[in-house]
Amino acid sequence: MTARVLIVDDLVPNIKLLEARLTAEYFDVISATNGFEALELCRDGRCDIVLLDVMMPGMDGFEVCRRLKADPATLHLPVVMVTALDQPADRVRGLDVGADDFLTKPVDEIALIARVRSLSRLKVMLDELRARVVTSANLGLKDAADIIRSDAGDNGRILLVEDRASSADRIVAALRGLHKVEVETVPQDALFRAAEGNFDLVVVGLTLANFDALRLCSQLRSLERTRALPILLIADPEDRPRTLRGLDLGVNDYILRPIDRNELVARVRTQLRRKRYADTLRENVQAAFELAVVDALTGLNNRRFLETHLSSALDQAAHMGRPLSLMILDVDHFKAVNDTYGHDAGDEVLKGLAQRVRRVVRSADLVCRLGGEEFVIVMPDTPLPIAAKIAERVRSAVQSELFQIDASGHAIPVTTSIGIAERASDANPDALLRRADKALYDSKTAGRNRVTAAAA
Repeated sequence: MTARVLIVDDLVPNIKLLEARLTAEYFDVISATNGFEALELCRDGRCDIVLLDVMMPGMDGFEVCRRLKADPATLHLPVVMVTALDQPADRVRGLDVGADDFLTKPVDEIALIARVRSLSRLKVMLDELRARVVTSANLGLKDAADIIRSDAGDNGRILLVEDRASSADRIVAALRGLHKVEVETVPQDALFRAAEGNFDLVVVGLTLANFDALRLCSQLRSLERTRALPILLIADPEDRPRTLRGLDLGVNDYILRPIDRNELVARVRTQLRRKRYADTLRENVQAAFELAVVDALTGLNNRRFLETHLSSALDQAAHMGRPLSLMILDVDHFKAVNDTYGHDAGDEVLKGLAQRVRRVVRSADLVCRLGGEEFVIVMPDTPLPIAAKIAERVRSAVQSELFQIDASGHAIPVTTSIGIAERASDANPDALLRRADKALYDSKTAGRNRVTAAAA
C-alpha cells in the first residue's frame, strides 16, 4: 500500500536518506526542513504520514506533533518520531503529545517500511470513515475530533493474553486503577473472549508457550467482530523480525521488554483514544445513514428508503413467482386535527399511529411514512386476501383507542382509510403505488375508516 509521506528534518542529508528508502518502496515523498513548513503542508492535506525529527531549531518535533494533534484538520495524521533519543521518558513524552511510534537513528530500513505500511492502512481506514461523515456537524451528530481531544484514554476494558504469570502480574499492576484488565492464559480461548467480551484493546504476549501469538493476531483481524479491535504486542528485543511481521498482519503497536510502566500506560492510552475516535466516526456513519432513510418524527423508514426497497422487493417477487401486496393508509380528517388542536397534536397522532401499526403488522412487513399523514406497508409473500386481513387489523388498531395528544392526557379519536393492491405480472413500483392509491381514494369517497382492495 502506497502513501504520501512527509519527512520533516532540518538536515537535508537525513531527508535524502529516508527519501531514497521510501521511494524504493513506491511511497510518494515530500519534505520540510522546519516545523512551521511541516504544519502548513499537513493543513493543506499534502501528506498521509509524518516522519518527524525531534531535535530541530525554532520548533522541536514534540511541539509540532502537539500542534498537529490539537488541530481538527490534522489530528488524524499518523506521526512517527525519528530521533536519536532512546530513553523511555522520551518515548512517553512523544506519546503524550500524540506520536504513534518512534524510530531511533540510524533508522532501520525494515522497521521503517513496516511501520509506514502499518500506519498507511490505518490512515486509509480513518479517511474512508471521515469522508462518509463529512456532513456530520451539519446533521447535528457528535464531532469525533472533539471527542478524541477531550478523551483521557482511560477506563478501558483490556484483554491480556499471556501465559507467563509473572509477566501478566506486572502488566496488570501497571494498568491497575486506570483500566479493567482481564487475563486469558489459554490462547485458544482468547479469540472467543475477544469476540464476545466488548473489549477496547487486546494485549498479546508474543512469546506464548506452545502457540503462535501471530496466528492469534491474524485470527483477530479475520473476524468481523474483532477486525477493528486494537492489538498491542508485548515482545522481547530479539523478537524483532516477528514483531515487524505482526505489524504487517495488522497489529497496531508494540512495546519491548523490559516494560517501562509509563510507556505502557501511554501506548495503551493512545490506542484507546484512537479506537474511540474511530468508533465515533462509525457511529456517525450509521447515524447519517439512518437520518437519510428514517423519518425523524415517527422512526419509520422514509419515502427514499421505500423507493429503493419496493423496487428490489418487486424484482425478487417476480423472480420467485411469489405474491406481494402493498397497503397505503391515510389519517382521516388530519387537517382538522392540526387546525383544531395544533401541529404538535398532529405530530403526536402520527407518532402514536406509527407505534400501533408496528405492533399489529408482521415482522417481515415494511412500514414507511410516505409523507404528511400517508403511510405505506409493503407485505412480501402476501396475496390480496391476506393483505386485506392485515389491513383490517391495522384499521381496527387505529380506531380502538383514543390518541393522547398532550401531556395533560387530552385524547381524541382517530380513524384511517386504507387502500391495498397486489402486484400484477408486469407491475412496477409506480404502477403498484397508483393502484393502491386509487383504492385508498375509493375508501375515502365511500365514507372513510374502511379498507378497499384494488381490482385485479
